[in-house]
Amino acid sequence: MAPHILILGGTTEARELAAALTARPGVRVTTSLAGRVTRPGAVAGEVRIGGFGGVAGLADWMRQEHVDALIDATHPFARVITAHAAQAAAMTGVPSVVLRRPGWHPGPRDRWHPVDSLDEAAELLPSLGRRVFLTTGRMELAAFAHLTELHFVIRSVELPEPPMPPHTEVLLARGPFTVADESTLLYDHCIDVLVTKDSGGAATSAKLTAARELALPVVVVRRPPLPDGVTSVPDVAGVQRWLDLDSP
Repeated sequence: MAPHILILGGTTEARELAAALTARPGVRVTTSLAGRVTRPGAVAGEVRIGGFGGVAGLADWMRQEHVDALIDATHPFARVITAHAAQAAAMTGVPSVVLRRPGWHPGPRDRWHPVDSLDEAAELLPSLGRRVFLTTGRMELAAFAHLTELHFVIRSVELPEPPMPPHTEVLLARGPFTVADESTLLYDHCIDVLVTKDSGGAATSAKLTAARELALPVVVVRRPPLPDGVTSVPDVAGVQRWLDLDSP
């Protein structure tokens, strides 16, 4: 029977992994997407959209579909699904690994202000500037909703969900963006400070380079820790080595 690999997706690395694994003969690949984006990018192999109904639902689905390996390739800040995946893997005895791209690190010219939460980021903002480029995701704006004296520019693939700050300008756009794109945005909107999560990877790092070149402060929200006992690898090649599909 062909090995069945379940990828919890939503990231660039998840799509790359699905493409690499479906190219192998005799491997069944299912990518699960949360369904929060109405027009997700194309994904190779089978695609499942929507939640599982918690840990028990994910475990039941893995049993019913005879999943042989679980790859958590969700966003580094998808704390809940990562915890659920680890618990479901333990319940079913299915081997699992987290595909987690390396985080960003500041350079000598960067003016970073690391924080542990969006609430901490919001508390720090008034001391850093009045016009904020907020890139923490369209579904987590409530932490900033009370900052009535600041002006926010928010870029998103789809319209953000309230509550959000009262003085908000929404830019609907899909990346990746170049350093020139980001520099133009920061300059044209008179941005004083950038807020971002430590997502890692090259796809969204251009804004950091642009902020560095303009000497802007950057509030960086640190990643949540992985659950205890969870194994992680930094890239698609690492997952393929972990799967060891060529072994007899």
